[in-house]
Amino acid sequence: MSGNYQVLITGANRGIGLEFVSQYARDGWKVLACCRSPQHTNALQALAKVNTNIQILPLDIADFAQIEALALQLKDLKIDVLINNAGIYPDSSSGNIDTNDWLDAFKINSMAPLKMAMAFTPHIANSQLKKIATLSSKMGSLDDNTSGGSYIYRSSKAAANMVMKSLSIDLQPLGITVVTLHPGWVQTEMGGSNALIDTKTSVAGLRRVIEQSSLNTTGQFIAYDGQAIKW
Repeated sequence: MSGNYQVLITGANRGIGLEFVSQYARDGWKVLACCRSPQHTNALQALAKVNTNIQILPLDIADFAQIEALALQLKDLKIDVLINNAGIYPDSSSGNIDTNDWLDAFKINSMAPLKMAMAFTPHIANSQLKKIATLSSKMGSLDDNTSGGSYIYRSSKAAANMVMKSLSIDLQPLGITVVTLHPGWVQTEMGGSNALIDTKTSVAGLRRVIEQSSLNTTGQFIAYDGQAIKW
């Protein structure tokens, strides 16, 4: 889908987030690319230099005051699609789990997407497309868990899934569609070099899912290939 639309993307400096920026900007969307340290994002800065549709904004989603300040700064903008992409994957494969890491994961993976959605609800409700997409993972699915481990990441993503399900119900009266996404096992810094697909394949599929989502499908958990995921 191309046209005079605007998308806000968190974690836009690398991996899946950076590819979202690239593809949406290429198709003529206005892109608000958010990341913690814009001055250290060479790839994102390079994209912005060759495509004026990209605006880079500093945002640490773990700082809820920053989220509120950014929403106020952008109060006059209509945001057609909010993509909650930023996330972390603390190591919890061993029995020695750092509770501070666990708290950080819940704040960034589960609480921050809700905070973003709530802060930017007016911007989204006033737009044409009215969509919120949150990157989750099959690792947050109870049904799909056959290998155990990854306690922190799994639990934080399961919480994100439930948060987005509730949000889909609460925002339906405003005409806002909420979708939770599984990007696949992607070749990124988080996914590793042995992953099955590249970012271009993942993001192209995720964009199709976002485009096809509607109030009839709001609240669903869907993979990049369009398959619904049990969770």
